[in-house]
Amino acid sequence: MPHRKNAAGVEDLSVDYQAVMAAATEAAADGLDARRTAVVLGWDSASASRVEGARARLKRLVERGWLVEAKPGRFTLPASQQADDVVRPGGGS
Repeated sequence: MPHRKNAAGVEDLSVDYQAVMAAATEAAADGLDARRTAVVLGWDSASASRVEGARARLKRLVERGWLVEAKPGRFTLPASQQADDVVRPGGGS
């Protein structure tokens, strides 16, 4: 997975990571947690190992600059990306 600064966009991520990023965009300021991420990935959210696997993916996205952990266990888009989504919801200018 590329670091955010080295990628053109979300399309440079694998399909699973693209799904996580789409869910984070949808969650907006509420943030995304590991259990919800497991559901997004089609994993059993009642399985502790699957939830921890989802948490590891979220942490990896934070390390690479794609997400921020606003508060423990809550992952959101960086503030600059949230602002971009508000200004250009349809991708227009």
